[in-house]
Amino acid sequence: MEINGASTIVSLLFVAFAIGMDAFSISLVLGMQYFRLKRIAYIGILFGFFHMVMPFGGIFIGKKLSEKIGHYTMLLGGLLLIGIGLQMIFSAMDQQSRKIIEPVGIGLFMLALSVSIDSFSVGLSLGLSGVKTIIALMLFGVVSTGLTWIGMLLGRKVRGFLGVYSEIFGGSVLCAFGLYILFGPL
Repeated sequence: MEINGASTIVSLLFVAFAIGMDAFSISLVLGMQYFRLKRIAYIGILFGFFHMVMPFGGIFIGKKLSEKIGHYTMLLGGLLLIGIGLQMIFSAMDQQSRKIIEPVGIGLFMLALSVSIDSFSVGLSLGLSGVKTIIALMLFGVVSTGLTWIGMLLGRKVRGFLGVYSEIFGGSVLCAFGLYILFGPL
């Protein structure tokens, strides 16, 4: 592989880590709940899958369409994270309540979608730059899956130290991340 190709792979690796860090943050919070290792593996694979699907969709969608709906997708993602975070906080305060959004079924699907939505715009820019699509998508999927697994396993360890406060902390982190998506750095 030529130097130019190697530098492209290194650049894509940095982009993969950048867009995978939100999956790491969310999975760190998710890991504070009790999950079996099999479930952790499944969640990581699903997050990685969405971190491949969203850029793939972005690559094939035109720039004009992105400019029109890009703001709304970020708004939806931010609101979803805030909603999930608030639900976690209220659930932790009321131990008798049933979780409204659990990382199973449609709740997990919506969470994976909201976490990976920022990679859609990355896909748009990659499509315009002419980068090797398969290599980029594979790196995004593998890196975000790995970061998700690491985050969930670390969150699992932290829960033992924090107990019920870990869920309140996790909900607060999700709310903060959602607010950051909506309003940027304050």
